[in-house]
Amino acid sequence: MWMWPSAADKITAEVNRLLHKTFITPIDREQIHGLINAMDDVLDLLQDATETLSLYDVREITAEVVHLGALAVRCCERVVHVVTLMPKLGQATTAEAALKICEEIDHLESDADRMLRAAMSRLFREQADVRELIKLKAIYEQLESITDRCEDVANLIEGVVLESS
Repeated sequence: MWMWPSAADKITAEVNRLLHKTFITPIDREQIHGLINAMDDVLDLLQDATETLSLYDVREITAEVVHLGALAVRCCERVVHVVTLMPKLGQATTAEAALKICEEIDHLESDADRMLRAAMSRLFREQADVRELIKLKAIYEQLESITDRCEDVANLIEGVVLESS
């Protein structure tokens, strides 16, 4: 389900407000704070990337945009999956599954890093139109940044799992 970032920002603010009011939390307050803010960062970058495509009037989607976009989607799907496991992290099999998903996110982020380097190399070698080069460079970087923020979420969840086991 897609939520506009303003709705995500409201949820983030509400979670942060509740953290100050709740006496006992299921995991460390700092971990909750870090997770909600990291997930909000992912949503903000998703919005930035989609708006940039429109604002920059991109008329041709390159194979690199498609590939980086697909990696970003896969990372986001894995984040959704690992977050749904959090209520049951006390179970050894669930904790193990969560760690495996975090590892998958790390691999996807590494793939996105490699794809970004290859895309930039090709872009600077082959794109003669400087405006198109600037547009595509920004979009490539935004899409790769989504995977970076997903990895941040995965790292935080991995920390929760390791500390609670």
